[in-house]
Amino acid sequence: GNPEISGFGTSSGMCVRVLVHGGMGFASTDKLTRDSVKERVQTAVRMAKASSRLVSKRIIFSDEPAHIADYSVPQKKKLADVELDDIVEVLTHIDRAMSETAPLVNRFLQLGMSEKTKFFTNSDDSKIGSVIPRVVMFSIPTIMESGKMSQAMIQRGVSMGWEYMDPVVRSEEICHEIAMTYKNMKEGVKAPTGKIDMVLGPEVVGIAAHESCGHPYEADRITGREAAQAGESFINAGMLGTRIGSDVATVIDDPTVENSYGFYLYDDEGVKARPKILIKNGIINEFLHNRETAAAMDLGASNAAARAQSYNREAIVRMSNTFVQPGDHEVQELFDGVKLGVYMKNFMEWNIDDKRYNQRYIGREAYLIENGEIKAPVKAPILELTTPAFWSAVDAVAKDLAFSAATCGKGEPGQGVAVYTGGPHIRLKGITLGVGQ
Repeated sequence: GNPEISGFGTSSGMCVRVLVHGGMGFASTDKLTRDSVKERVQTAVRMAKASSRLVSKRIIFSDEPAHIADYSVPQKKKLADVELDDIVEVLTHIDRAMSETAPLVNRFLQLGMSEKTKFFTNSDDSKIGSVIPRVVMFSIPTIMESGKMSQAMIQRGVSMGWEYMDPVVRSEEICHEIAMTYKNMKEGVKAPTGKIDMVLGPEVVGIAAHESCGHPYEADRITGREAAQAGESFINAGMLGTRIGSDVATVIDDPTVENSYGFYLYDDEGVKARPKILIKNGIINEFLHNRETAAAMDLGASNAAARAQSYNREAIVRMSNTFVQPGDHEVQELFDGVKLGVYMKNFMEWNIDDKRYNQRYIGREAYLIENGEIKAPVKAPILELTTPAFWSAVDAVAKDLAFSAATCGKGEPGQGVAVYTGGPHIRLKGITLGVGQ
């Protein structure tokens, strides 16, 4: 392939957020001089005062304990020591392996690295420092042969150093995905009709958890803040404690997963992170909160879901690592219980409405299941159903757990933040597949 260097850069700056008489003000600067910082603080104060005269309901924050902390993610091979030649060597190795795996008419391979250093302080006397390095690799291989075409989007990311970018391991991962996509494209048969059972792989489980549970459980979205940008939520504040799924369905958002792409130990409001159980045994258990939404819903405390993409963006309610909690079954046990069904290992396409209620996933690598055995590849099976129907159909959850990296978008101006989606294999009972072309 043709290597293109998109760029290397360093950015730095600070922001200040002010709450005055229930009005909020925010300002930032990349000029770290005393005069510039002073002017930005004064701007934020003026903004907050002006806002306080206009708001019908004053903003208050939840009371939170102060934290003094300083943490960093260890790097066996520091990203700061990586040379351009190291990057090109790894990408060239992977690119060569990709081109030898299937008839690719186009291939795109991107590698990104970042190291984010933060210092947070507030009027509660919190002082928190952090250093989080991240590595991410993104690939789009397009396969074409005999008039047939298929495409994959593969993203892998972690919070660690350059040691993650072992060219042999990474190329084996990507090439396996390409080989299986190629096989499905060539040999795929039509999916069965009528009611069947489905086994979903961690990639499909993860995107479903992120899109149909994570986003609609964002408290600012529930209260309408996101309506003009990303949409609303079919969930309302009064639905806590309501059953939305089977008793084996539990969905968690946990930023403390070690080396995860969405890792952090304190959010961008200084609240200590913890696992958040969004769905617990099929029951809506908690929403994602910052200090403002936690106070607005009389919860007493935030659950540390406030994140900002950069110093020049306001911290808003975000996901981190959203996944289905593993269960008690071996993976094979999920297949053993299926007389006729489809195994959707991963997806090539997905979409969901702006209230996160109706959703659709199209399989990329998928197989027919007959009497508990994996049989022929299935071409582009379509899983299409409502969010309650999806989580209610879960009847078995395996012990395994795998993650995929993603960049989650939200806000205006837009903010992309690093997240994991994932889970174990799960089984859905009594599903009618959607109709394809």
